[in-house]
Amino acid sequence: MSATTPTDRLTVAPLTSVQATLLLVERNAITYRGAWKLFLTGFLEPVFYLFSIGIGVGALIESFTYHGQEVPYAEFVAPGMLAASAFNGALLDSCFNFFFKFKHQRLYDSVLATPMVTDDVARGEVIWGQLRGGSYSAAFLLVMLVMGYLSSWWALLALPAALLIGFAFSAAAMAWTTWFTSWQDFEKVTLVQVPLFLFSATFFPVTAYDGVLRWVVECTPLYRGVVLCRELCTGNVGVESAISVVYLLAMGGIGLAIVGRRLDRLLLT
Repeated sequence: MSATTPTDRLTVAPLTSVQATLLLVERNAITYRGAWKLFLTGFLEPVFYLFSIGIGVGALIESFTYHGQEVPYAEFVAPGMLAASAFNGALLDSCFNFFFKFKHQRLYDSVLATPMVTDDVARGEVIWGQLRGGSYSAAFLLVMLVMGYLSSWWALLALPAALLIGFAFSAAAMAWTTWFTSWQDFEKVTLVQVPLFLFSATFFPVTAYDGVLRWVVECTPLYRGVVLCRELCTGNVGVESAISVVYLLAMGGIGLAIVGRRLDRLLLT
């Protein structure tokens, strides 16, 4: 048997892309271990909206006709709030927290001093955002189930749909944030976030809009998420559901590619 030299004993196999990505996810999980209250607030916000608007306003509105069937107002609003929960969770991590780690904590400068590369950073942060947003969505779905707002077995796919929404907005928001230079830039996030939340058919049917305005709303990413969750929760799955899936996948894929290129330019040159 051949002797083992000191050089052989110190040889370490390079990290695979999966291992590198999971290391960054693990780092985030350890960091947030004592910040469980942040997860609680992210879950409670859409629940309070559901109670105040879905149930409160729902007492004044009997039902909607949605895809030819009568749907109680609260049952109509709940899937929209599920999509909005995934949307807000993605923005929280991929804008504010990513910017802090990128510009102020300088975390990624240290990370890239290891065998990890910028694509690992992009994937790791998006996956962490998915885990955080997915926990909000899963809890919200449980509330919907307890309150009787799920009327179809298709609703089992609502959680993967919420994760898809989170992926799309996480990647796109992270790509956008790489151009931010100060905290004042986050006023732009609010300028986009609030109109999307209010005008993506979250609280009323898209048929309330006419002409070009309706076409614009149907092209917005949150609307695609809202309509996907609503169709799954009510069992009205069709071609439009497939369009929403393709739209959100493309949005996330493009955003992820941009993040990798931008981090290469900002951190490696």
